[in-house]
Amino acid sequence: MSIVKVNAITVPRERFAEFERRFASRAGRVEQAEGFESFELLRPNDERELCLVVTRWRSEEDFRAWVASPDFAAGHSQHRAEGPVGTASEIWSFDVLETIAA
Repeated sequence: MSIVKVNAITVPRERFAEFERRFASRAGRVEQAEGFESFELLRPNDERELCLVVTRWRSEEDFRAWVASPDFAAGHSQHRAEGPVGTASEIWSFDVLETIAA
């Protein structure tokens, strides 16, 4: 059974462009991580200021290995060098119970 990790990041609307730019220029190493299945970057199209980074993994162990990896650290170097774009964030975790695709 796959798992989904959602990083829910509060981003002020005036910083949306910077948030998108940073993801567009990210290292892109997650795609090669063991157990990685998918990635989505979601920006609200309503009044909310909560952007979502959604990743899907084969297992919790694969996700934890990614977070502990040097590639994860490299992928988050902009955050360390330039400071955060968001004002808050939290990780949500879900088990995938059912999937239907077009």
